[in-house]
Amino acid sequence: MVGNGEPTVAMGRVLWITGLSGSGKSTLATQVVSQLREHRNDVVLLDGDALREVFQFKTDNSQSYDHDGRLKLAMQYGELCKLLSTQGLTVVIATISMFREVYAWNRTHLPGYFEVYLKVPIQELRRRDPKGIYRRFDAGNLHHVAGLDLPVDEPKESDFVVKFQSHFSVKVTAESLLYQLEARR
Repeated sequence: MVGNGEPTVAMGRVLWITGLSGSGKSTLATQVVSQLREHRNDVVLLDGDALREVFQFKTDNSQSYDHDGRLKLAMQYGELCKLLSTQGLTVVIATISMFREVYAWNRTHLPGYFEVYLKVPIQELRRRDPKGIYRRFDAGNLHHVAGLDLPVDEPKESDFVVKFQSHFSVKVTAESLLYQLEARR
């Protein structure tokens, strides 16, 4: 209780995992959440693919998928993370949202903000291409692809950077990330 008789609310934190399409954001976020839930249940996973549906962000509408549309959506993600984290939840979000305005807003407004950047070369992303995004772009069937015809702002102050390695272990990376996260408490 606070001195005025009001209950105190523990602030949560936000783990913002960013990188280009196919970098492994969702895979890492799922592993991190799984490991966090072994010790606590106040963890929420937000994935960019699911959030686009919730916010009715249509990928077939080229105007909403341009720079301004994506920036607006990324700011909405930040607001949602703030809402959830100020209720004491740990929020793990996997999203491209690579805009300097978003990074700056997050650092100022999100409690316990911890930024993770998955840095994967474009050649490797094209090789993986789990959603066929790069293939459709190359065929001229898709536009406004982050990192190709839509410029992105590579994070410069990430708290944890995962550089591509051919022998990558998601579990080990998640453990290392969580160790760094706890060291910052």
